[in-house]
Amino acid sequence: MAGFAARILCLAALALGAATPQASAEPALTGAGARGPVTNLPLPRFVSMRAETANARRGPSLNHRVDWTFVRPGMPLEVTAEYGNWRRVRDADGAGGWVHHTLLSGVRTVLVRAEAPTAMHAGANTGAAIRAFVEPGAVARLEACEGAWCRVSADGIEGWAPRELFWGVGAGETLD
Repeated sequence: MAGFAARILCLAALALGAATPQASAEPALTGAGARGPVTNLPLPRFVSMRAETANARRGPSLNHRVDWTFVRPGMPLEVTAEYGNWRRVRDADGAGGWVHHTLLSGVRTVLVRAEAPTAMHAGANTGAAIRAFVEPGAVARLEACEGAWCRVSADGIEGWAPRELFWGVGAGETLD
C-alpha cells in the first residue's frame, strides 16, 4: 500500500508541475546588455515567426498549457528569455509565452503600427519620391535602419519610412 501512495504523490507532483520549476526558466539578467544563457544573443531581441502556427505556452516545455497560438508567418516577435530549446516571446500587443526555437527565425520583420496607409519613400527623408503606400497591420521585411528611418520591403517593393511607424526594431538599433 505504501508503494501505491508514493506513486499517487509522485503523479500529483508531476500534475502540479513540480518536475519543471518555473524559477529556473528566468534569465539571470534582463536589463540593457543582457545576453541569453543559451544562445549568448542579446536579450531582448527581435525575431520572426518561421512556422504557419506556433503555440505560446505558459512555461518552457510541452507539459505546459497553451495560452496563445500565433497564426501569422513572418510576424515579428520579441524574445525576452531563453531556457533550453524554448524562447519566451511577445508580440506587438504584449501577448505571448514560451515557443520552441524551431518555430522562430532570425529574419527581421516589422509590423506597421501606423493609423493610416503610410508612404514608403525612395530615400530616408520625406522629400524623396514615394514608391508605395503600406497598410496598417502589414508585415514587411526589415532591410536597414539609419537614424530615424528604416528601409523595408514587402511584395517586391522596397522603400523607406520613419522608424516610429514600425514595431519590431529597437529605438537606437542600427541595421545595414
